[in-house]
Parts: sequence; structure tokens; C-alpha cells
Amino acid sequence: MTADPTGTVEAEPLDRLGFLLARHGAIAYARTEHAFKQCGLTPRQGATLVLLGESGHMSQKGMAEVLEVDPSILCGILNDLEDTHFVERRRDPADRRRHIVALTDEGSRTLVKAQDAITAVEQELFADFTPEELSTLRNLLVRMRTSTSDSVCT
Repeated sequence: MTADPTGTVEAEPLDRLGFLLARHGAIAYARTEHAFKQCGLTPRQGATLVLLGESGHMSQKGMAEVLEVDPSILCGILNDLEDTHFVERRRDPADRRRHIVALTDEGSRTLVKAQDAITAVEQELFADFTPEELSTLRNLLVRMRTSTSDSVCT
């Protein structure tokens, strides 16, 4: 950052917030993707297992809503997770039109490995932050005006 003669501080061109977020976001994504890959997962598969780990089981429709993905995309993710025996889908006995998705024992073991790997990535990325700074960063990022309907997300 530089100050002009009036004392106004201006960001260097590559220190603009958008560039900084893009650069750090790309690095964080690449490290996260690598961590998931070491566990035999893609980031979307990892996010799906994390969601199931928190909820125990969910309807396929509910998962699509929470993950904010098209149901056809989720179907492909779940097909791959079923092929590796990480999840199972079964009909809801209360409504045979609905599928319930649940972690298998193998999926639970893989989830623990993936969560450990992601924790290690986050600890490395944020090693210089205090807990208060991390809380502030999280709160600020949550307030950013972005949407999964943004064209770059589709």
C-alpha cells in the first residue's frame, strides 16, 4: 500500500481486495482439493460426506437444497459415493418416492480422514491468525454479496 501526498492510502494494484481474495481462494481451494484427493474424494464428494456426517442421514432432495447443487449434479455425486461404498441410498419407508442417503461405515472412516486433512490445511493457512481474527474473517466473508446462482458457479 502507498500513501499519496494528501496521506490517502491506496492499495497497490495487486493488493486490491478482489485480487487478494481470488489468489488466496485459489490457493485454499487447491490445497483443499489435494487434501480430499488424498482421501479418494473430490471437493463436492467431501462436502457431501461432511454434510452427512453432521446430519446422520438426509433426503436426497434436502441434500441438494443444503449443498445448493442441481439435483442431477447431486445424483452423479451420490452415484460415485455409492460406487465406493461411502454412502447408501434407500427408499424412505414413509414416502417411497423419496430417497434417504446415509453414510456407510467405510464412508464414516473416510470422512474422519478427510476432516483431519482439511483441518491440517486450515491450520496451515490460518496459522498466523488469532481466534478472534478468524471469527472476524468468517463473519466478514459470510456478509459478502455472492450467490451460488452467480454465473461462475453454474
